[in-house]
Amino acid sequence: MIVVTGAGGFIGSCLVSYLNKKGHDDIIAVDEKSKEHHPNLKGKKIRSYIDRDLFLDWFSKNPKEPEFIFHIGARTDTAERSEELFDRLNVNYSKSVWKICSEYNIPLIYASSAATYGNGALGYSDDHSIIPKLKPMNPYGWSKQKMDVWVLEQQTTPDRWAGFKFFNVYGPNEYHKGRMASVIMHAYNQIRTTGKVRLFKSNDPGFRDGEQRRDFIYVMDLLDVLYFFYQNKVTNGIYNLGSGEANTFLRLVHNVFSAMSKNPDIEFISMPEDLNASYQNYTCADMNKLKTTGYANPFHPFDDAVQEYVRQYLVNSVIY
Repeated sequence: MIVVTGAGGFIGSCLVSYLNKKGHDDIIAVDEKSKEHHPNLKGKKIRSYIDRDLFLDWFSKNPKEPEFIFHIGARTDTAERSEELFDRLNVNYSKSVWKICSEYNIPLIYASSAATYGNGALGYSDDHSIIPKLKPMNPYGWSKQKMDVWVLEQQTTPDRWAGFKFFNVYGPNEYHKGRMASVIMHAYNQIRTTGKVRLFKSNDPGFRDGEQRRDFIYVMDLLDVLYFFYQNKVTNGIYNLGSGEANTFLRLVHNVFSAMSKNPDIEFISMPEDLNASYQNYTCADMNKLKTTGYANPFHPFDDAVQEYVRQYLVNSVIY
């Protein structure tokens, strides 16, 4: 039996669907009580759904039932400023999951974030010696950083574990994320309703408007990596999970226009004040550590993946 936390969310629900397609339907789905009947879970094959607030108690009383834990659930709003909220949901909750997995030797994968890299001053290497030195730029990033540093300090661990620093993930099932949805999702909705896209002006003289670059990773590639770690015993540790290339926002939105058979029309607007001080103008994952595990599946080419997402999922309002 496999546990997936955050099962009603974007990546979690895609993971449940992916596992179903691989023949796994003995799944415990964990998320907020309000998401039990979320459209993202409609048609998914699961054993049962457990309220996030009740899961730790259930897990501590039934620790031998799960064979594997995918701890994907987290508070992911980069504009949220409540450190107490992040400590409770992202740090302490994750530590509790880790401790039970360690005590009963249950394999664990947990989600970290590229937000831990802050402004990129120390680069984007997932070398363990660098991780404690990272300085995120917002409370969300700090919550993931605290967990990563704490994990690396632990003497008691599951025999198999991995943390993944997710970069900018995009793909189906993110329609509910509002402001935190991918730029692709926002671009599609703007083009559909107004015929044009608004992008933030650059707040860094080193980048022209629209030339800010991010490491965007298609959720289908991310799921392949997670499943590889589920199937194979590889070196424990914290890994980057991006595409390994940085693409501009301009290239991204041009692909969205192309997928919708529209001529590009882009307007640049000022960045909101609450994002200005913590905005990452460049990210690019160093993927060398992942390559050492034997994972060799090629990732989707960026242009193809963006257009597949738009044409196959967004245009038809399809849930994966």
